[in-house]
Amino acid sequence: MSAPFAAPSFALDGRVAVVTGGARGLGEAYARSLHAAGATVVIADVLDDAGAALAAELGERARFAHLDVTDEAGWAALIEQAVAELGAVDVLVNNAGIANAAPIEHFSLAKWDAVIGVNLTGVFLGCRAVVPAMKAAGRGSIVNVSSVEGLRGSPHLHGYTASKFGVRGLTKSLAVELGADGIRVNSVHPGFIRTDMTTRIDPERLDIPLGRPGDPVDVAGAVVFLASDASSFVTGAELVVDGGMVTAIAHR
Repeated sequence: MSAPFAAPSFALDGRVAVVTGGARGLGEAYARSLHAAGATVVIADVLDDAGAALAAELGERARFAHLDVTDEAGWAALIEQAVAELGAVDVLVNNAGIANAAPIEHFSLAKWDAVIGVNLTGVFLGCRAVVPAMKAAGRGSIVNVSSVEGLRGSPHLHGYTASKFGVRGLTKSLAVELGADGIRVNSVHPGFIRTDMTTRIDPERLDIPLGRPGDPVDVAGAVVFLASDASSFVTGAELVVDGGMVTAIAHR
C-alpha cells in the first residue's frame, strides 16, 4: 500500500521567527501573519514605541528588540538573546529597508551609502548572524525581501534598485551554500503595495494586470509559505508578488 497522503502544512507552531523592520508596514503584516500561523515572533526595529506596542498587542508569543540592521554587534546580540530566551531562530525575515531617489548626476554618495547600508549590508549581516544557530538546529528558513526593482531598472532609484538586485544575488549564493545544512534561502519581490512608503504614487498610473494595488497581507502569505514546511523543497527562488506588473508590457 502507498503511504497516506500528507497535505502540506503552513503551521509554524513551536517555531521562532525574527522580522526586521517589523513594527509597521509590510514588516508588521509579516509579523502578524507569522504569529497567526503559530510562530513566536521577535519584532526587530528602530521604531521602539511602535514595535513594543505591536508586541504587547500580539501577546505572549511576541517580543520586541531594538535593532539597527547596519549594526554588526546589534545583530550578534539579538540572535544570542533570541536563542537563549526562546531556544532557536527558525525563521529570519530580512525586511527592513529604505528608499531614496535622485537623477544620477545628483545622486550623492551619502544617498548611495545609506540605502546600500540598510537594504543590502543589513541583509548580509542578518544572514551571517543567524546561520550558526540554524546550522546547530539543522534547519532554517531565511526570507529576504527584495522588490520588483530587483528584477528591472527604475529611473532615479539607483541605490534602491542596486540594493534589491544585490539581495536577489546574495539569496542565490546563500541558497547554494547552505542547502546541505538544511537551511533554505529565498527572496520575495513585492510590487506596488499600499504602505506609508507608497502613498505618493498613484496606482492608476501603473499597469497591474490584476487591476488593483496590493495590500501587505498579499505579500505576507508568500512569507508564511516560505517560512513553513509547505515550501520544504523551495530554495534560491524568487517569489514575485506584484499582481503581474513585471509581466505586463507597458504601453504609452
